[in-house]
Amino acid sequence: MATVVTEKLSRLFINVRQVPQLLAPLSPSTVSSSEVPKVFWKPYIHSGYRPVQQTWRYYFSTLFQQHNEAINVWSHLVAALILLLRFQQLSQRVDFGRDLHAQPLLIIIVASITYLTFSTLAHLLQAKSEFWHYSFFFMDYVGVAVYQYGSALGHYYYAIEPSWHEKIKGFYMPVAVLLAWLSCAGSCYAKYRYHQSARLLSRLCQELPSGLAYALDISPVVHRIYTAPSSEQADPALLYHKCQVLFFLIGVFFFSHPYPEKWFPGKCHFFGQSHQIFHVCLVLCTLAQIEAVVLDYESRRQIYSTLQGDLAYNFSALCLFTVTCSVLTAAYMARKVKNKLSFKEE
Repeated sequence: MATVVTEKLSRLFINVRQVPQLLAPLSPSTVSSSEVPKVFWKPYIHSGYRPVQQTWRYYFSTLFQQHNEAINVWSHLVAALILLLRFQQLSQRVDFGRDLHAQPLLIIIVASITYLTFSTLAHLLQAKSEFWHYSFFFMDYVGVAVYQYGSALGHYYYAIEPSWHEKIKGFYMPVAVLLAWLSCAGSCYAKYRYHQSARLLSRLCQELPSGLAYALDISPVVHRIYTAPSSEQADPALLYHKCQVLFFLIGVFFFSHPYPEKWFPGKCHFFGQSHQIFHVCLVLCTLAQIEAVVLDYESRRQIYSTLQGDLAYNFSALCLFTVTCSVLTAAYMARKVKNKLSFKEE
């Protein structure tokens, strides 16, 4: 009996010793920018890149390694897990299946988890090859478009004041769909056509539709903040709305300007990149936004049920339409990338 137990413990010890080998990277953890294609280069980031053309197992294993995308991966991964937990908590008291007015809340939560998950996968796996670099970021842009639509719907459905609803109800949601799709299409085209060159044209394609989309999407919230009487300024939902606007504007600055890595070139390979700060600000914005929408859903039913009636099904159909158009656009651009790379190889 003792011999059998000893043999089992010995085999278990051997298996445990093999775990680090199974999780270990299959190639050097990071390389310099000169060792990866130009499409992977980031301004002022000269090292910390992962080698290309490795196995999928290697790139998944880098989730637990230090490289220049690690913070970007973990910031959105943790946020997605937090929202999944929040959704599980809400599902215990919100009847998403039967409550018609809960559908927009479900859409914005699912849209938020979607964009965070797609961004996590993009930053984790894009180093596989040039084709997968483009493809995963096209997928990321689909997630952003879906999130933009979810944000527009959440603000229009729950946060809007009747006076502003009367002014924009004829065009708000159709234009929100159009701008969400244009944001996806413009980002995909800028990534495919310009990348690091022609920065002005790239920004026009990517940031102009996104900027217009945000200006429209946030308008119900801004109107409510500025028209709320002083007695309502301490409303918890309104405070969360103010926080989401603040975090988004800070994030936009760091998305558009390469600071602090521009001040310290060659010193921010792993920590301190502007895109990392943008990620953190966007996560805080999203978490504050979800809490604001949940509070509005719970406290403003008399207002939004009167304004929206039974339009929730229509808004759900518009969401599906936005997703379909964005996915088809990303798939089309991925095919163009594949043809472009095949032609280059020839």
